[in-house]
Amino acid sequence: MRNALIYTLAVLLGLAAGILEITINDLLVTALFVMIATMVLGFVRPQRAWRWTLIVAVFVPLARIGAYLFLTQHSDRAQIWESAFGFLTGTAGAYAGVLGRLGVDTLFRTEEKKPVHHGGTESRRN
Repeated sequence: MRNALIYTLAVLLGLAAGILEITINDLLVTALFVMIATMVLGFVRPQRAWRWTLIVAVFVPLARIGAYLFLTQHSDRAQIWESAFGFLTGTAGAYAGVLGRLGVDTLFRTEEKKPVHHGGTESRRN
């Protein structure tokens, strides 16, 4: 259930990014939205962060192509290729979220959850 919720959130954020691309028609705003969305998803679920980039960023070119085909919003081929720029910012955002989660986990870890270091210069008891 928890996985379905996070995947649903990712799809909704991807749809929002696609709608943002079509309505505002500004690549920078869309790329920043994709970066922030994947950063949040990467922070919440840091395992396999690349999946958030795929799920969120794929909706931007799909929305651009869909608007071209069905809404008669004519775009140049360059605009369709530029809409894939969200994959770059999405990757940066997802892994920045992972690093943010790692930093928070490291800084606010309790004593009983700290890793035990084995070996090294410690004396051994027999």
